[in-house]
Amino acid sequence: MKKVNFTQMKDGTKDEYLFLDKLEKEFILGAGERIIKYLQQYDETIEGYQVSRLEHSLQAATRALKDSASDEMVVATLLHDIGDDLAPANHAEYVAAILKPYVSEKTYWILLKHGEFQMFYYAHHLGADKNKRDQYKDHKYYEDCVKFCELWDQSSFDPKYKSFKLEYFEPLIKKIFSRKPYTS
Repeated sequence: MKKVNFTQMKDGTKDEYLFLDKLEKEFILGAGERIIKYLQQYDETIEGYQVSRLEHSLQAATRALKDSASDEMVVATLLHDIGDDLAPANHAEYVAAILKPYVSEKTYWILLKHGEFQMFYYAHHLGADKNKRDQYKDHKYYEDCVKFCELWDQSSFDPKYKSFKLEYFEPLIKKIFSRKPYTS
């Protein structure tokens, strides 16, 4: 494969950067496939829970789908915890950053804040503030994030729930990640 000649970015030529830009655009188009491949490896047990990480995500996404959520919200729900492996202390921010170029402001905000909102269900057991989400009470997407957590996230740890398989969601993942990303 052709490679650029520079070893420092400041030494790159216009032609080299045009070449790299073309490769980057091609790489971006493969994001959906990489996400699917990652999810296929995601079937590890969450220590202490009754279902795997993948099953939790599939249950949440199935619930969103059955509630007639938009395609982007179904995909966001499916992916909402993928940051748990690499960014357990800020998994919500991690997934929000991944999806930000492909989703609406509303979906991005729900992903970004769901970690704080889910504390409503357990933080008091650990001596923390279960009402941390109240700081956002006046935000236009507050109720949407409450709904996300209540209806889809916190209820998706049931080993008896019949969720759709990952293959069912693959076309939706590809659809969302085939959108032209917003770039900064």
